[in-house]
Amino acid sequence: MEHTLETIHKATAFVRQALGGRQPQVGIVLGSGLGKLADQIEDPLAIPYREIPGFPVSTAIGHKGNFIVGTLGGKTVIAMQGRIHYYEGYGMEQVVLPIRVMVSFGIGYLFVSNAAGGTNLDYRVGDLMIIKDHINLVPNPLIGPNLDEFGPRFPDMTRPYSPALIRKAEAIAAEEKIPVRKGVYVACTGPSYETPAEYRYFRMIGADAVGMSTVPEVIVARHSGIPCFGMSVITDVAHATDEDDYVIDGAQVVAMADAAADKMSRIFSRLVAEL
Repeated sequence: MEHTLETIHKATAFVRQALGGRQPQVGIVLGSGLGKLADQIEDPLAIPYREIPGFPVSTAIGHKGNFIVGTLGGKTVIAMQGRIHYYEGYGMEQVVLPIRVMVSFGIGYLFVSNAAGGTNLDYRVGDLMIIKDHINLVPNPLIGPNLDEFGPRFPDMTRPYSPALIRKAEAIAAEEKIPVRKGVYVACTGPSYETPAEYRYFRMIGADAVGMSTVPEVIVARHSGIPCFGMSVITDVAHATDEDDYVIDGAQVVAMADAAADKMSRIFSRLVAEL
């Protein structure tokens, strides 16, 4: 535990010095192909992960690997331009280290986004889904000695995604005339995409979308009592796997996520502004 805390404190100290007095109010995790929101952050300061002591380096397609700190919607935000995934070979302590650093800065909210496969048969490629709940099928990042300075041994997960933020996002989407769905996200390890049988299984256990991220970050934020909001862009769909020649391609997933980025960015920007 001492080693973990030391890593968090060293990374936080480095980032704090780089910020020169800026105090982030909101943390944002920008997923596959969704880094466009970083372009809307005003007066941005980029801090490459590779320069931060103890930090893992993002290797996933479409993930640049920077902290971007600046102003969005009148708030100071710290955004992950690319996240860390368990499938990259990192331990969970490293996967959630950026979130621990954000929490150490005293963020009041965490916003997360991702590209996901639609297990709900009504979903179509390009749909946006507000995450109302999740199912965790990856190792829990809180396993091991509890970090008491961050939160309790057994944190409540009754409302992992803030109902108030969900209601506000739905209202914003309606005003912007952006159709949104609302569903349950299931997190798997990856990096292989899901088989048709796995899609059916996830649908049977109550999942509307499946991906390889997000849940560890939300668990760690909720460990510290941080309200969370999450959104997925649906980049492939379960019913298409019935076609004999259908394949899920990583580059296509990023391209579809990128195509939906403008709509998601509008919702996120307004939501931050109205906090």
